[in-house]
Amino acid sequence: MKSLSETWFAEGYIDFELKKYTLLAYLKEVNKYFTESKLYPQLSDIIFHFNNLVAFRENKKFLQEHFPKKLTGIQMEKLQLLYQQMIEDDELMQELEDIINYSASKMKGTINSGVEIYELVEENIIINPVGIIPLDTQEGYFFLNTTSQKQTLVYHYRLSFFEKHDEKYRSMKTAYVNSWDKNFVNSFESIKSELIKYRHQLPNPAVYSIQIELGFPVEETLLPVAKRSLVKYISTQAA
Repeated sequence: MKSLSETWFAEGYIDFELKKYTLLAYLKEVNKYFTESKLYPQLSDIIFHFNNLVAFRENKKFLQEHFPKKLTGIQMEKLQLLYQQMIEDDELMQELEDIINYSASKMKGTINSGVEIYELVEENIIINPVGIIPLDTQEGYFFLNTTSQKQTLVYHYRLSFFEKHDEKYRSMKTAYVNSWDKNFVNSFESIKSELIKYRHQLPNPAVYSIQIELGFPVEETLLPVAKRSLVKYISTQAA
């Protein structure tokens, strides 16, 4: 999917109709994926752009405090110059404000559509420990079991911390391990035993089952939501 640039609303000619066309083409593409129940990376991408618009509109200090740090020096300089032009040009300021207000409203509607799908999946996720969970839960495995798959998908996970605006967050990196056919032989306990037997780097891993009784796409929807839900679950259990 072709995304917007980080500063799309401030690039080139500042014209409401031109930016409206650019935005609607982008939203049409995002909505196409949401119609197919495919959330990622589209949902995180549109939330990123929405937050940029809000930061630009509500806080003139966002260049130092709120705007994503991945902006280049050239992009930062461009936005600083734009602020100077806005102060000196009432017409330009009004045009840009119209673009931002319109775009934020349109994006919010599309975000809500994606969030509805996200919440539906999240509400139907069931997480349970497999066997005894060790004290160290920063690394382990989880089993993703959905109605749309004939196999149990197994992933290795590792939790890490990162800081953003003086707050600490947990993130989860995952790697696909293998899949097991769903049958009486391949119980969660037996899969866990095989992992311990053949993957010696984790002799006593934390293992969780994540069951979702929905037939949504795995990579684009079920897996991303499952990962976020597991982070919350582990954090709650550790509290």
